[in-house]
Amino acid sequence: MSAEEFSHFRRVIYDHAGIALTPEKKIMVASRLAKRLLHYGLQTYGQYYQLLNTGQHPQEFQLMVNILTTNETYFFREPKHFDFLQEQIVKTWRGDNFRLWSAASSTGEESYSIGMTLAETLGMRKWEVFGSDLNTEVLDTARQGVYLMDRLDNMDKRFLDKYCLKGVRSQEGYFRVDEKIRKRVSFGQINLKTPLPKSLGQFDVIFLRNVLIYFDTETKQDIVQRVISALKPGGYFFISHSETLHNIKTGLSVVAPSIYQKPCK
Repeated sequence: MSAEEFSHFRRVIYDHAGIALTPEKKIMVASRLAKRLLHYGLQTYGQYYQLLNTGQHPQEFQLMVNILTTNETYFFREPKHFDFLQEQIVKTWRGDNFRLWSAASSTGEESYSIGMTLAETLGMRKWEVFGSDLNTEVLDTARQGVYLMDRLDNMDKRFLDKYCLKGVRSQEGYFRVDEKIRKRVSFGQINLKTPLPKSLGQFDVIFLRNVLIYFDTETKQDIVQRVISALKPGGYFFISHSETLHNIKTGLSVVAPSIYQKPCK
């Protein structure tokens, strides 16, 4: 992949998703897209870029986005966030329907970890989790709720026994999140760089973790403002411990490292 070809893909993924690919990502981009060149019998990445621009393969553009936005995640990543959610937010909550948005849910492990945390504390009370991502492939995986057992390093064994079904025979080595969790966790495609759908509604808590690191400051400002517009007054906003809101105007107050709260009206 030439520098010019890489610049084309950098621009298209930035314009569409706001993701700023650093020059060091060129090898990764070339590696991930190589199979698509083989699929179409193309000789260069430039030819593949031209194919995307013809408009004759609209599904290929989404596939390219999926390929370049696949990120690794796992259950109960950054466990202190789940402790705070359970002990400091959910246990004292007195509303009618607790709503939480996992705004960069990837393959769903974060959303289901949240669901288990809410089920443990709220039980049969009304609660729901919505997980969104730009990548349609990871959303399909999330809706299935089937994962390898090696994704469970941070999960309490009690949660595994209570909220998951272990696979047997041909499914050995896998587990599926139990239906009592899955029926309260839904998934949908949202591009955080574009206006949010009006149907999204308002949330008591929003997780936007391990995604801000891919944006430049201007895009980060835009996305954070858009996302927290869906946060109820008094609601909580979580980012990853590896991320920062430095130089980002939010109007939120810090309540713990990487955890923020929206002022009450």
